[in-house]
Amino acid sequence: MEMTRSLKERGFRLTRQRQVLLDLIDKSGQHLDAETLYTRARESDPKLNRVTVYRTLKMLKESGLVDELDLLHKDGDQHYYETKMKGEHAHIICLRCGKVEEYFGEPLAKLRKEVEETLGFEIRIARTEIGGYCSHCQRLRADEMAKAAHG
Repeated sequence: MEMTRSLKERGFRLTRQRQVLLDLIDKSGQHLDAETLYTRARESDPKLNRVTVYRTLKMLKESGLVDELDLLHKDGDQHYYETKMKGEHAHIICLRCGKVEEYFGEPLAKLRKEVEETLGFEIRIARTEIGGYCSHCQRLRADEMAKAAHG
């Protein structure tokens, strides 16, 4: 696991609890908030406490292995966590159901290069979030609008 190796290279000891959290973040395929991570981690390790989860998330973030996202504050001011090992991508967030898609594509690299060249700016981090409605929610909204027009 690349994250495990990176953690050890940075001089952090890989405790069982850290391994549980790393696995959840890295393998869940979802963007999980701290409370959800805590709940799921306790399924693997009932002795794990909330303070350890928050401390570990802070350590992973500070070590550059995990990114903390607000995802358009879809659910209030919650923050979500994901591995930084994925490479640069955009988050596409449905403003109705909260579904999060990830977009990896050439336009992101092109935009980055254009900003650097045009402004002479050295980009260290780029986050792209796009809010709108997924195809399912578009249909639901259209149905609601039709019902409201005839109601």
